[in-house]
Amino acid sequence: MRINKLFYLFLSAHLIIWTLIPSITNRNLPLDVIEALAWGSNLDWGFNKHPPLSAFAVEIFYTIFGNQDWAYYFLSQIFVVSAFYFVFKLSKKILNNDRYALLSIFLLEGIFFYNFTTPEFNVNVCQLPFWAMTAYYAIQCLEKYKTKDCILLGIVAALGFLSKYLFIYLIISILIFYLINFDKYKFKKNYLIVAIVFIVILIPHLLWLVNNDYITIFYGLKRTGESKAFLDHFILPFIFLIKQIGILIPLVLMMIFLLKKIKIYFNFKNKHFFYLLSISILPVGLMFLTSMLMAFKIKTMWMTPFYLFFGTFLIYIFQKQIDVKKIKKFYVVFLFIFALSPLLYGYISLNYPFKRTSFDGKGLAKYAQSEWDKKFKTEIKFVRGENEWIAGNLSYHLKSRPKWERKFSKNYLNDKKKDELKIQGVILSNK
Repeated sequence: MRINKLFYLFLSAHLIIWTLIPSITNRNLPLDVIEALAWGSNLDWGFNKHPPLSAFAVEIFYTIFGNQDWAYYFLSQIFVVSAFYFVFKLSKKILNNDRYALLSIFLLEGIFFYNFTTPEFNVNVCQLPFWAMTAYYAIQCLEKYKTKDCILLGIVAALGFLSKYLFIYLIISILIFYLINFDKYKFKKNYLIVAIVFIVILIPHLLWLVNNDYITIFYGLKRTGESKAFLDHFILPFIFLIKQIGILIPLVLMMIFLLKKIKIYFNFKNKHFFYLLSISILPVGLMFLTSMLMAFKIKTMWMTPFYLFFGTFLIYIFQKQIDVKKIKKFYVVFLFIFALSPLLYGYISLNYPFKRTSFDGKGLAKYAQSEWDKKFKTEIKFVRGENEWIAGNLSYHLKSRPKWERKFSKNYLNDKKKDELKIQGVILSNK
């Protein structure tokens, strides 16, 4: 009970602090949040850059809270702590030790993906709870064969994919684990439920994707880099590897404070250990392999959900070397990092005025509204512009919440009469 109380105290503190700090120190919402809000103002089953779930999430919160900035920092932290909750549940199952499971969660504070970058709700943060839930319900389905778990697995896996296509790396990793251990698990008809639920949820987005010439896929491929020299097959994965090592250094240093000596423990007879390898190491390995084979440039932030189980993995392989007497020292280090991250975030927000979060979006909207009111008596119904940042800020901050459109449809002017245009009101925002 003490461990559980500490865990929920941590979740509450994380939720409150990382909602409060950016709400106080930021003048405007981050870029990706404004972008998602722009998409949410004119919901569809997909957008030019990403699948639709992040836009659905912020639009639900806009419907409830309106243009209150703190609500979207709160939304982001809900996604983060929900992921922590399911990582904790799976860690207890794999480690069979509540204290070790708690330590595996505390170790995640050493990865800036789970603190410093979380105020910006985006497709990477949107994946987090579904990544953790998919890993949890996948092993439940394999061991318990409950229909309820299979339905939930199909739902959360589909929602993860609708957050970002890179979610497929976790799904592939779990499938590889199952195929390798096929003889250890009975095939059940319930597994078909997972596939059916997964596909049914994806159908609207897949139809949208076909009707829009696979625009999100081509956008993602473009982001990996256009020049494909032969040496890129070696240079780019090497750079990727170095970056991942750099990201994990604080996590490893925190782990050292727990150990008597560095001696790795592997239990190759433990199926849970192989599953842990599959959901922690294998997705990163597949990403590295993709970079090598395709000469893809992997963006650092794309790896946000990939390290959710790295704390659990380190605790597992070093569990026999954990010194109980050093746990208090570890807590001191953890609390230092836990306090330092929001303080550093707040300091940067207040002292670096040329960031997106320092942009005067409210002032821009106020100016646009005043200029509009000089000429028109109608409400602004649409904001049209290629630049989601400017158009998104207008859509978010204007009282009428105009819908954002990247561009009008080809037949827009033919379909809409001129008097309707005047009634609806359109602002054209330049790049």
